[in-house]
Amino acid sequence: MLLHRLAALGDLARLRILRLLDDRELSVGELARALQLPQSTVSRHLKLLHDGRWIVKRSEGTASLYCLVQDTLDEQAGELWRLARTQLGSSVTLQEDDSRLAEVLAARREDSKTFFGRLGSEWDHLRHDLFGNQFTTEALLGLVSTDWVVADLGCGTGNAAEFLAPFVKRIIAVDREKAMLDAARKRLAAFNNIEFRLGELTALPLVDGEIDAAMIYLVLHHVQDPDAAVRDTARTLKEGGVLLIVDMVAHDRESYRHTMGHLHLGFDETAVRGWAGAAGLAMARYHRLHPDTNGKGPGLFAATMRK
Repeated sequence: MLLHRLAALGDLARLRILRLLDDRELSVGELARALQLPQSTVSRHLKLLHDGRWIVKRSEGTASLYCLVQDTLDEQAGELWRLARTQLGSSVTLQEDDSRLAEVLAARREDSKTFFGRLGSEWDHLRHDLFGNQFTTEALLGLVSTDWVVADLGCGTGNAAEFLAPFVKRIIAVDREKAMLDAARKRLAAFNNIEFRLGELTALPLVDGEIDAAMIYLVLHHVQDPDAAVRDTARTLKEGGVLLIVDMVAHDRESYRHTMGHLHLGFDETAVRGWAGAAGLAMARYHRLHPDTNGKGPGLFAATMRK
């Protein structure tokens, strides 16, 4: 019996599942979104845990809800789980599980409000049905100054520039890869206020004080020296200029180094604040972005710095 119990705890995915189910009911789909695992994988682990009497299951309509209730565990299982829970600690993976779970539970609350006919949530759904979701973001761009010259650093194929171009005076799109700039030119051909420049983020093809704002989206984890990139960006900003950085929070997905060529496994807040200080920029705001539970990657942060 002891070996059977230990076998159930010998898989990290099952430990992550048990941790989220500790005195909390979740469905297969909710677990899959919180853990970034396929539903089939979660279902397989849940069956093993249920058969081993680690979790209890109940039905609500057509859904099955699972929960680890410590009071229902026998003494041996209870001791094993308490030891396993302690040994798990608080790794980056578990922190990301918690962050995504918060979004799953928030979505559940909104669904519940809709189910019970609460006016506010009904309006959210009605607004989505009538207008979609993108209009809110696009309308908020109207707050950006129409006189700004903005640099899109590491522009890639031009996704961010495409959003911003209708709202600013000029965009300077910079990338070190000619193929990326060619793709961006094709994508952004309809705009007449975008200039393309080939160059490295640590030696930008921009003169001092040339731009009002800069954005660096999901690029710095590919840069050998992010500190140097932020310092050179600061050089190109006007006084009062703003730098927005969006990238991955620190994570432990080591395979990204080999599969996607990442030089850094995300960045923590201390590192980001260090960049600002070294570049002589004031750190205006650092915050983690709400994770999209349909996404498969690590969590993201947005950092705003001002010269």
